[in-house]
Amino acid sequence: MQKEELLHLHMLMVHIKKYYESTTGESIDTSRYVGLEVSPVHIHKNKKSHKEALLVLGEEIVDQMRGQKRPVFELVGKTRVESASVEH
Repeated sequence: MQKEELLHLHMLMVHIKKYYESTTGESIDTSRYVGLEVSPVHIHKNKKSHKEALLVLGEEIVDQMRGQKRPVFELVGKTRVESASVEH
């Protein structure tokens, strides 16, 4: 994986954390991640540092989700498949 791709994935994981917190109203303990002092905007940091930060952040998010008694996602209604016609 290239460093640029790793930076994008790191940013995506930060967005996932923020989305989870905003939808559940819960705060994820990211003390280990914060302690690494590597964020996606620190492009000068090396690839290894970003990889470690990404993995630690992912682990903290998963640990939070595992601690919940309720399912994270719920299916609302039935899924409906509609056919679409395409005109040329």
